[in-house]
Amino acid sequence: MNLAVDVGNTRVKVAVFENDSVVDLVVFDKRKIISEIKKIVKSYSITQGIIANVASISEKKMAQLKKIVKFHVLSTQSKLAFTNLYKTPNTLGVDRIALVAAAIKQYPNKNVLIVDAGTCITFDFVNAKKEYLGGAISPGIKLRYKALNSFTANLPLIASLKLENFIGKNTEESIVSGVLNGVVKEIDGVILGYKEQYLDLTVVLTGGDTNFLSKQLKSSIFANQNFLLHGLNEILKLNAYK
Repeated sequence: MNLAVDVGNTRVKVAVFENDSVVDLVVFDKRKIISEIKKIVKSYSITQGIIANVASISEKKMAQLKKIVKFHVLSTQSKLAFTNLYKTPNTLGVDRIALVAAAIKQYPNKNVLIVDAGTCITFDFVNAKKEYLGGAISPGIKLRYKALNSFTANLPLIASLKLENFIGKNTEESIVSGVLNGVVKEIDGVILGYKEQYLDLTVVLTGGDTNFLSKQLKSSIFANQNFLLHGLNEILKLNAYK
């Protein structure tokens, strides 16, 4: 069995794979990563793992993790099943690499746009020739709320994902309308822009805000919150320990 570990800013998401199927999925606080990985390894016959470390894990903790499981640490030097045409390949985030790996596995010979809606909203495009061309990075919903609160004197911090009124009747409703409608219109607009260039386009939505956005977007999409973990499993197969 394979272990795919996605380390975010505050949370860690882990999937246990048997071939291409997820047999268990666990989410926990980043501070508990050592103890939680040990629990998983005791429950399953894990042969190897892969870790995508978007946030910072200390060298000490990484060394401890490698004693528990034979981990491949995803980087721009990892073997990939696609051609990376990003102009600065060494700056490409490992989360984005994993998303593209999932796209070419699940939608072979397709033009695929992956929208990852989390702390940031990332757009990543891979064409039918398995060439990754790049994409875009934009502030996510929570980040926009925090920016309005942090960089103004009087606007409150909002956390709502309920879009009830297009016209805000008070300050809180106005912030919710501005942020949520802005994000939805932005994503729909970006998708439309890609569709104008690539008529045969598959769109995948993933990330923490998937459930909310999948109900709001006009475009036809495939929603999969665990898309990145599937990509990690595919990369692990190419970089498997012999």
